Amino acid sequence: MTLAKQPDPAGAATRIVALETQLATPQWERARNRDRDATYNKMTVAELAALTPSYNWTRYLDQADLKRATEVVVRQPDYVKALDPIFASTPLATWREYLTFHVIDDFADVLPADFVQARFAFRGKTLNGQQELAVRWKQAVDGTNGTLGEAAGTLYIAKYFKPEAKARMDALVKNLINAYKVGIDSLEWMSPETKAHAKDKLAHFKVKIGAPDKPRDYSTLVIKRDDLFGNEVRSREFEYADMAGRLGKPVDNTRWGMTAPTVNAQYNPSANDITFPAGILQPPFFNVNADDAVNYGSIGAVIGHEIGHGFDDQGRKSDGEGNLRDWWTAADAKAYQERTTKLGAEYDAINPIDDLHINGKLTMGENIGDLSGLAQAYRAYRISLNGKEAPVIDGLTGDQRFFMGFAQIWRGKIRDDALRQQLLTNPHSPGDYRALVPLVNNDVFETTFNVKPGDKMYLAPEDRVKIW
Repeated sequence: MTLAKQPDPAGAATRIVALETQLATPQWERARNRDRDATYNKMTVAELAALTPSYNWTRYLDQADLKRATEVVVRQPDYVKALDPIFASTPLATWREYLTFHVIDDFADVLPADFVQARFAFRGKTLNGQQELAVRWKQAVDGTNGTLGEAAGTLYIAKYFKPEAKARMDALVKNLINAYKVGIDSLEWMSPETKAHAKDKLAHFKVKIGAPDKPRDYSTLVIKRDDLFGNEVRSREFEYADMAGRLGKPVDNTRWGMTAPTVNAQYNPSANDITFPAGILQPPFFNVNADDAVNYGSIGAVIGHEIGHGFDDQGRKSDGEGNLRDWWTAADAKAYQERTTKLGAEYDAINPIDDLHINGKLTMGENIGDLSGLAQAYRAYRISLNGKEAPVIDGLTGDQRFFMGFAQIWRGKIRDDALRQQLLTNPHSPGDYRALVPLVNNDVFETTFNVKPGDKMYLAPEDRVKIW
């Protein structure tokens, strides 16, 4: 606020923090906010307005170019209701300060260097222990990926993702889906009725690999070489208009939620689709020149993880079309929950730093994905061998190379401040434990490396968790 030459910056900061504390206090804690049943509350606009008489939602939707909306989904109804007295009691001047700050903060990375450094000092150094700002070319690449990602993705694909890599990935995904089918059939605790629904959902998975077949049209977005801030503003206006323009139209399942250069993967429960951008289909996750054992252990486990999200504690609540629908018998749901509770307790017991433990409820979905992804990737690897044994390479068996491929994708370093932030806020467990916990629960890992009682990575068979 001082850099932007706002009046009374210190007083404004105090008032903004006080307001944000009021806004934060009635919010649900993060683990509860994962619950898809609790957060799916469809209401008419009139019902929403009744929750907060002090706020004019009809006017808001009109100004936001969303006036065609007749229904909304309210994730936390009691939170929205709790906002009403805050709306009514907070002076208009304080709301203006609050909004002014957030606009400045939100655009800080494309403002003069003093703003960039001020934002970094808090969000980079204080929260994450980061010592240096990313070099300028990396900032530029990130900015381009954020504003023109699908256009940049076309160039990225041409250079870094060849047709043979796509064919290899297609085969991996096919075998992972087959592995899950075999896994579902083998579950001793699941009834035939629920198994049939699970296999139907599996059959309806849609797969996106590399990049969209048809990149988005950016022809109406104005980009100027000498106007970084203006480019950012116009990009956001372009994206918002695109989003608002989709309201009331049929769902376009060809659209992607990630750009091709992104190093990540995704499961979308509402579409029942999995996405693997070309950015993650590079070493160490995927190497077209590596043998199958390593690739199944690395990208195969990632594929298994994303499919596993369709059957994790929240993903399992929707069907093959992406509709929120309970297709489980009561007995099967109970048996499933017994296993997830046991897995949650394993993670709750882990204390990575200070007195902070992993939050087993917050990280449950990702932990299920990791556990199931590894198990199904191994099954898919064995399927790929067609009954043959893998060759020994550099003194390592195929099974050993598989598990080493898995471990390699979780190599990393993290500063203590960033680790504390992750444990408090992130639905993913720290990388070390994303490798270790699935391995100690895996019977094949034990036999492959002759892990015995007394070894650090030994877990008694009766304590191991198997879900899918």
